[in-house]
Amino acid sequence: MWYCLAASLFFLPFYRRVSLGLLVISLGLGISNQTLQFPAIGALVAMGAAACFCYKQRTRNVAGTVAEALLFLSAIALMLHLVPGFNNLPIVSGVQVGPESAPFTFYYNFDKALIPFVLLGCLPTLLKRPSAPPANRLWWLVLLLSMPTLLLIATLAGGLRVEPHYPAWLGSFVLANLFFVSLAEETLFRGYVQQRLSLRVGNVRALLMTAVLFGLAHAPGGAMLVFFATLVGVIYGLAWLWSGRVWVSTLVHFAFNLLQLLFFTYPFWLHQPG
Repeated sequence: MWYCLAASLFFLPFYRRVSLGLLVISLGLGISNQTLQFPAIGALVAMGAAACFCYKQRTRNVAGTVAEALLFLSAIALMLHLVPGFNNLPIVSGVQVGPESAPFTFYYNFDKALIPFVLLGCLPTLLKRPSAPPANRLWWLVLLLSMPTLLLIATLAGGLRVEPHYPAWLGSFVLANLFFVSLAEETLFRGYVQQRLSLRVGNVRALLMTAVLFGLAHAPGGAMLVFFATLVGVIYGLAWLWSGRVWVSTLVHFAFNLLQLLFFTYPFWLHQPG
């Protein structure tokens, strides 16, 4: 089921019908094995109806605006695991990837994985829109090099420690983090929020505002995490802005997470200040 769900997300930007067919199969499997229970099924039916209604509207009227707002709130609820009836599969629970790393838990999240499908009803250009590439392509190299640089700065600031790992569950982490975390977050923050803000306040302000919101979403991890998540949010935002593709910012997001997991304390240093 999880591989089928990941495949549906993989094909979503390229082959919409294949993606939706795989999604239907994934939902059927989720219902049969009770990953999806009645409250979640009812919520998804309502979200699907609202998404179809929004998608078919050529112009936004009051009803369409309300439906879009409800879909956006639904996406946030899915992100925060507030929709009941999802039995997400725990893969790693409370383990330390290294002696100095904080305890770490991750799941295969069916609810978060559905965010791209929900928001696509709001915004047909969610996954692909006209890009605003940098004047010089070397800025892409600068962007990629900024990721290890930022991790090293976080280490000097006391938020991380250098600690190489190669956990046995690395393959499961790749699947979960790429499709069920990074893609979901990039669809919400860059594909939807940053794109909508860009139409109202311009690209630069939208980039900064979305990065701040992304940082605040990490508030449970403390002030230092909020600060560095905001900075890395600028990196992801630039990747989206320059490419016009959510998949590009998703790959950058995933690469950053993987780089940290392999070479630094993950998700953060157990004994960080505060």
